[in-house]
Amino acid sequence: MTEQKTMFLLPRLSVMMFLQFAIWGAWLPILYPFLLGYREFSLTETGLCLSAGAIGAIFGPFIAGQLADRVISTEKLLCISHLLGAVLVYMLGTTETFVPFAILSGVYGFVYAPTIALTNSLAFHHLPNRDRDFGKVRLWGTVGWIAAGIAVGQYLRIWSTPVDVPIEEITAAQDAGRAIAFTVSAVLGVIMGFFCLTLPHTPPTQNQKDRFAWLETLREISVQPLVTLFLIAVPVSVIHQFYFVFTSDFVTGIQNSAGSNAANSFASGINTILGVGGGGLMTIGQMSEIVVLACMPILAVKFSKKTLLCTGLVAYGLRMAIFSYFPTLVPVIFGVALHGLCFGCFIFVAFMVVDEYCSKDVRATAQNFFNLVIVGVGIIVGSLFATAVVGEWAMVDGKMDYSVLFSVPMWIALACLVLMLLFYPSVKSLQAKG
Repeated sequence: MTEQKTMFLLPRLSVMMFLQFAIWGAWLPILYPFLLGYREFSLTETGLCLSAGAIGAIFGPFIAGQLADRVISTEKLLCISHLLGAVLVYMLGTTETFVPFAILSGVYGFVYAPTIALTNSLAFHHLPNRDRDFGKVRLWGTVGWIAAGIAVGQYLRIWSTPVDVPIEEITAAQDAGRAIAFTVSAVLGVIMGFFCLTLPHTPPTQNQKDRFAWLETLREISVQPLVTLFLIAVPVSVIHQFYFVFTSDFVTGIQNSAGSNAANSFASGINTILGVGGGGLMTIGQMSEIVVLACMPILAVKFSKKTLLCTGLVAYGLRMAIFSYFPTLVPVIFGVALHGLCFGCFIFVAFMVVDEYCSKDVRATAQNFFNLVIVGVGIIVGSLFATAVVGEWAMVDGKMDYSVLFSVPMWIALACLVLMLLFYPSVKSLQAKG
């Protein structure tokens, strides 16, 4: 591929990633307080709604990966999925009762979840150098998440934060205002759907060892290092759910309390810049993610994949420890900033490992399989475990004891680190096997 084609390619893939994650970042960080606070769903119902979306995400990748690897070009499949997703996410914002919301969540998960892996596989297919170029492209997904989160946070600050009223009334108004996030996501979904038609043509592979791509994929992921990676990814996804389910509400309380103190100019400045409602402040994690992804071409050469994966697990545990034992604004901001290492060194690197150790004709399916573990199986287990089990246990007199709550994923992260050190093969082992 010539340098001119590469320069033309990277901007298109970057816009693709920007829109892909802006769609998700608009609503995911605010979903828990929206359902629990505004729709008045119970903690268990909220967990079931999150799990319903993940159930859809389990079955979607099987079909989407099969279609992309065997039937239809990836860019056309992305177009169809995002246009359907735009309609569904808008309906989520207007649905008021539990059962319809849970059903729509399942259908939306079925349609949207596979697009995450499909954008990865499309990028991997066309990039001339995966280790050098993917980080440059993928960081624009993080920029999209940040832009959407801050936009929603500013909307809440300007139009949904009454002044000179008790904190309880401020929180209630912000909970109601979060409905705008679904409309923002729907608009972005329509834009993304049509933009996908401008992406590089990515046809199904012609060199097919197996009619069913998922059968070949299962054989390839059943050996090291993929088998260890896939198994550890489930509890890591559970840890991820504790963060995305509870952090928005956790941070909102800290922001509102600190911001109501006129002497706390730092808190007021943070709220003015990032907005309120938790989602804006959580974008600090995505800002740090940009730094990590920008450095990934260097890190991927200097350090082994195992070292990077373990670094991500350390960051997961440290973030939960900070939330649990140091629940004030400055330490919490540092904890949120650790998201860059959590995502960049584990999730991002894991997708690179999957691409590296799977054969070319099943890479879309393999990416979807790993995505299934992260946003499917892991989210089902994580949502129910975080809400119906740990959440109910940590609830004291109707209020969440975040110290107890966040200590659980802290210990899970430590256990994952030990397992990774013990069972993930070293570079020398993999080279000897190769």
